[in-house]
Amino acid sequence: MDKQIAQDNLSEDEHIKDKSDFLRGTIKESLLNPLTGGLDPDDVKLIKYHGSYQQYDRDQESERKQKKLEPLYQFMVRVRVAGGITTPKQWLALDELSDLHGNGTMKLTTRQSFQFHGILKRGLKSTIQTVNEVLLSTLATCGDVNRNVMCNPNPYQSQIHEELYGLAGEISDYFLPKTTAYHEIWLNKEKVAGTPDFEPLYHHTYLPRKFKIALVIPPNNDIDVFANDLGLIAIEENNKIKGFNICVGGGLGNTFGNDATYPRLADVIGFAPKEKVIEVAETVIGIQRDYGNRSDRKLSRLKHTIDDRGLGWFVKELNTRLGWNLASPLPYKFISNGDKYGWVKGINNKWFYTLFVEHGRVKNEDGYALKKALREIAHIHKGEFRLTGNQNLIIGNVEEKDKKGIETILDKNGVKDHSKLTGLRKSSMACVALGTCPLAFAESERYLPSLIDKLDVIMQKNNLEEDEITIRMTGCPNNCARSSLGEIGFVGRAIGRYNLYLGASHNGDRLNTLYKEMLSEEDILKELEPLIAAYAQEREEREYFGDFVIRKKIVKATDRPIQILS
Repeated sequence: MDKQIAQDNLSEDEHIKDKSDFLRGTIKESLLNPLTGGLDPDDVKLIKYHGSYQQYDRDQESERKQKKLEPLYQFMVRVRVAGGITTPKQWLALDELSDLHGNGTMKLTTRQSFQFHGILKRGLKSTIQTVNEVLLSTLATCGDVNRNVMCNPNPYQSQIHEELYGLAGEISDYFLPKTTAYHEIWLNKEKVAGTPDFEPLYHHTYLPRKFKIALVIPPNNDIDVFANDLGLIAIEENNKIKGFNICVGGGLGNTFGNDATYPRLADVIGFAPKEKVIEVAETVIGIQRDYGNRSDRKLSRLKHTIDDRGLGWFVKELNTRLGWNLASPLPYKFISNGDKYGWVKGINNKWFYTLFVEHGRVKNEDGYALKKALREIAHIHKGEFRLTGNQNLIIGNVEEKDKKGIETILDKNGVKDHSKLTGLRKSSMACVALGTCPLAFAESERYLPSLIDKLDVIMQKNNLEEDEITIRMTGCPNNCARSSLGEIGFVGRAIGRYNLYLGASHNGDRLNTLYKEMLSEEDILKELEPLIAAYAQEREEREYFGDFVIRKKIVKATDRPIQILS
């Protein structure tokens, strides 16, 4: 009997997976039910594995309740893009989908995926079919499986970046669920009689919770490798990837009032050669499948499995299952976890333009027609579009002769060299939050730009307008925008109220610490203004804001630093 089945008091999700017939449930029937805009409750859980969340328009919630109407159900669809790279043809198809079935915008996520919001049930199948027609997929972008695999999105930055991107795609494909349910429900494929589904890795109840993998090349930690269940830090030798330092147990989500939950960064437990890394990843996932908590989903990530049983136990179990031991980690160094904007020339003599996309929202505004500009570029572009882990976009593989045309399109649409692109704004991230996410307590994406307007006044007063202080905001402690890794971090507590956290490192290897709770905007500005002024006057040479507030004892450094096993 599987160890996960032997556990007592299984959560409701485990029972739903157990009886789902490998993620089929009654999704087909739910989609055809004309009496509601939503799905059957069990199918709401199962559809996540197919790449969609059922949500509702929270801005209309009160009015619809007064009229005794059900919530205005709508669906978020997430597109799987290993390493975040798409062709111009794919970009145009997704752009068209956002207008045809979504809310007219696209969201570039913190995991290098696309998200569409506002899709009604009647447009859901058509949306997923169109995604697949352009050789992309929504399979396993959500649910208790391995999610989108992240890596630096510019494989032409160096020879090993290209090598890393290829491995990220290989890992992504290797850990996809094997069930044929996705193709039957969304792509009208017939199940072959006499060939039962089988999940050799996930088994029929999949993992206890989501699992995230990321690959990174020092010195740029541009995908926040320590925030993942499994992080792979590339070690270079003779301009090739020798192997990877293995990091396990990262995860930033937590729950207010529940001390058993917490953000945690991954520990570095050893080194594995490149040819062994998929074997290591599969074994780590297998341990989590067998020992992860299936009773309480708040305690079900790999970080809890490790902390409950001990890091030493985990490493011993991993080495035993592998049949060989990880070597000691090799030296590495990170210097930042942000993006570098503008043009960069690749090793292939082509150009790559990193474009700031505020909180990943591709849309048109007065004087800033970003969505229109990117559509125009996609019609003439011969390279690719590359999503970064910081919600930004790289226009990649541009010939020298084509640079001017792209710059002209960006300029005429108000996108290039926008006057509001200060250092603070370019270092910001925010999750979707209100008004679609049902978990959000407060605004995030829709509010942070206006807060930065006010903070920029303080920054400019102190001659810091070009300083890149990482600032991140989430509408709840689930941490989708990795607010725990912001030098300035905000987590929503209620409408207009936020917890303020300070002191994360600039390179993503130290969590921030709670500074003040339940702050209004007036409180936030009152608290940050003297700190920013002190930073301008008293910082040491090349000292980052997160390090400054630790050195000045404004907050204590986190009491749970990353462990590096020797």
